[in-house]
Amino acid sequence: MTLTMTLVRHGRTHFNARRVLQGRCDSPLTRDGRAGVRATARHLAGTSFTAAWSSPSGRAVATAVELLRHHEDVPLRTDPGLLEYAFGIYERRPERVLDDVVAWPDLVTDVLAGTHPGLPGGESGADFMARTRDVFARIAATHRDGHVLVVGHGLALGAYLATVDEVGLVPLPNASVSTVEVEDDGTARITALALDVAGQGHVAARPMRTPTPAASVA
Repeated sequence: MTLTMTLVRHGRTHFNARRVLQGRCDSPLTRDGRAGVRATARHLAGTSFTAAWSSPSGRAVATAVELLRHHEDVPLRTDPGLLEYAFGIYERRPERVLDDVVAWPDLVTDVLAGTHPGLPGGESGADFMARTRDVFARIAATHRDGHVLVVGHGLALGAYLATVDEVGLVPLPNASVSTVEVEDDGTARITALALDVAGQGHVAARPMRTPTPAASVA
């Protein structure tokens, strides 16, 4: 049996547009962000989802609800394991403030490796990676086969993708689509990566490396 998981990053928010760190805090989707989510919803309208999960953050839930307008028989469940990385005292502050303290590539490299001790008031890399692995393992164990929608955040979804394959942190455009297939023995592979079906671009995605072209990587 094979489980397919479609991963969608939330739509663009006001903080995204202003380059403000969100993490565990929240801000609403912009008008353009809502339009992008609707475009992704149309793209996924013909997908036969059997379940749907979302981060409990408002921006993720708002995105998931819009995506599921085409799938009214699929209930939405939330799980705190899908929350974004906690940036501590740097949340609600411009990204450049954190950049003056630590370079983004250095921070993310250490977070993905589980070695970052955490920003003040935030979350350690080890805790973040542990809950990321745990929540996706629980989703896979719950469903085993079928097609599951998972709506989350740029760093959180990117961290999971980095555990599936050595892709580093791929910059995920808002409302972008990535796909992972998980076999019954737990083997997983990425079959599509950062597809910008909504045409949102990388306005709110912080690159670690040159992104893979928006095409199947199978």
